Amino acid sequence: MNNTAASPMSTATSSSGRSTGKSTSFASELQSMMFSLGDARRPLHETAVLVEDVVHTQLINLLQQAAEVSQLRGARVISAEDLLFLMRKDKKKLRRLLKYMFFRDYKSKIVKGIEEDDLLEDKLSSTNNTNKRQKIAQDFLNSIDQTGELLAMFEDDEIDEVKQERMERAERQTRIMDSAQYAEFCESRQLSFSKKASKFRDWLDCSSMEIKPNVIAMEILAYLAYETVAQLVDLALLVRQDMVTKAGDPFSHAISATFIQYHSSAEGSCMKSYPDSPENTPPPTPTAPSCGSQHSGKTTLGSLGNGNAGQDSAKTKQRKRKKSTAAGGVEAHSDAIQPCHIREAMRRYGHKIGPLSPFTSAYRRSGMAFLAC
Repeated sequence: MNNTAASPMSTATSSSGRSTGKSTSFASELQSMMFSLGDARRPLHETAVLVEDVVHTQLINLLQQAAEVSQLRGARVISAEDLLFLMRKDKKKLRRLLKYMFFRDYKSKIVKGIEEDDLLEDKLSSTNNTNKRQKIAQDFLNSIDQTGELLAMFEDDEIDEVKQERMERAERQTRIMDSAQYAEFCESRQLSFSKKASKFRDWLDCSSMEIKPNVIAMEILAYLAYETVAQLVDLALLVRQDMVTKAGDPFSHAISATFIQYHSSAEGSCMKSYPDSPENTPPPTPTAPSCGSQHSGKTTLGSLGNGNAGQDSAKTKQRKRKKSTAAGGVEAHSDAIQPCHIREAMRRYGHKIGPLSPFTSAYRRSGMAFLAC
């Protein structure tokens, strides 16, 4: 390919991925998604904004690479084949995507009112037009598969351990819910990027692209966006679990310097937000007794002591009231995933280990470890 050829992305994207789609935000939807994936019932807004930034950055970079692949094969649009090509080296995530494409075809057949017997026949033959996603994937993988490993995934019924763990976590999460909380949880689990297709397209700023993704490619991108959110929550929960100090654990001191930095700054901001808390309030200055009270002996001292005790008790009650108010605000978010957990999860995921680590991913050349593929 000529090096002077025009870039497939007409608008240059910054390394942060936030040069496009700024006016559109999925922060509120992401809070509900994170709750359904294992976060607290009220996830932090700043955490959702950070997750949105990570997902947006990764999808913009993925779109750019898919556009390059599409341009190389002389296509005018980004299609499912380009995304499958980028995911071909990660068998587990590719198998997950193929299963998603199968269920999308299945849902299309249900909407069209096809009988269940016809569904089974179509699954075996894969010749009906309603199996278009499966057929596209199978034809393309057949054209690039030289060992038979990729085509074997269509017949593989292996249990997805990641999905299994998420379902078990959701089951544990719902044990302590009442009916209202469970209804909110079920509503949150139904959220996805694909249900807001036009907003999702605006979020990615597809209108500014020279080579635009087609409908099936947008379905796959919406799926990958949700999987990125899910994996971020998975990793953040592991980070949060690792940061809990365990008694008798000799490795509890070996935590990331990055986490310490963000954790300290978070604690500092929390202390600043409650300047009147007992931890931040200096002790009262003792007052010297008056000269006239020296001759009264124990009686005067006793009366002074009782007066100070009354004042101290009033101050103590006031401080306890402020402390309980402050603790209530902190406690409400104590179980929520913090932004420092997301940053530490990304640091760990992108950390290279071993002499061959630069060659373990197809995306190392861009300096980014993709979460969903």
